[in-house]
Amino acid sequence: MDFVRHVALLRNCQVRNLRLSTHVRQAGRDRPPAAPHRPGSVRRVRRLLTRLWRLLRPVQSRVMWLMNAKFVVGVTGVVRDGEGRVLMLKHRMWAPGRQWGLPSGFAHKGEDFRQTVVREVKEETGLDVEVGRLVMLNSGLRTRLEVAFEARLLGGELRLDPFEILEARWCRPDDLPEDVQPVCRPLVRGETAP
Repeated sequence: MDFVRHVALLRNCQVRNLRLSTHVRQAGRDRPPAAPHRPGSVRRVRRLLTRLWRLLRPVQSRVMWLMNAKFVVGVTGVVRDGEGRVLMLKHRMWAPGRQWGLPSGFAHKGEDFRQTVVREVKEETGLDVEVGRLVMLNSGLRTRLEVAFEARLLGGELRLDPFEILEARWCRPDDLPEDVQPVCRPLVRGETAP
């Protein structure tokens, strides 16, 4: 209804002392009825969902796990010695022509990524390291997330795991093996993004 018809309808109701709702219904009979607007219904639904979510507290993490993507986390350590050299490893399981890289492995369930670096370096080389700052976080891969940390050599005796590692070298950042993984060069140079 336009404004003029509303004013006329109001005046008519006041003069006749009639209920407005009767006239509005009669005037609007030629139109389809409008859907009822219930401003409180959205709030009620939100409150209901909030209560439901709180009731699920004992199993919330399981529900979130089921509803979200699953990833494995590859963790890399950029291990430097006191002379600034970087530990490079030739990995048995990596593709030919790209076997050289930094110490790395997959995080175990519930494991802190820094602890993954310490564990993987120890397993692959027998060396002890202290983990420093995060230098890479790479997501957007199909089922994998990659993180890398700086690490400092503390000690230990170099003993290679023959199942995983073929060879180890301490390299200057400008003298890496030719068939090194592409992501390693920027990490060794100290760049935080590959």
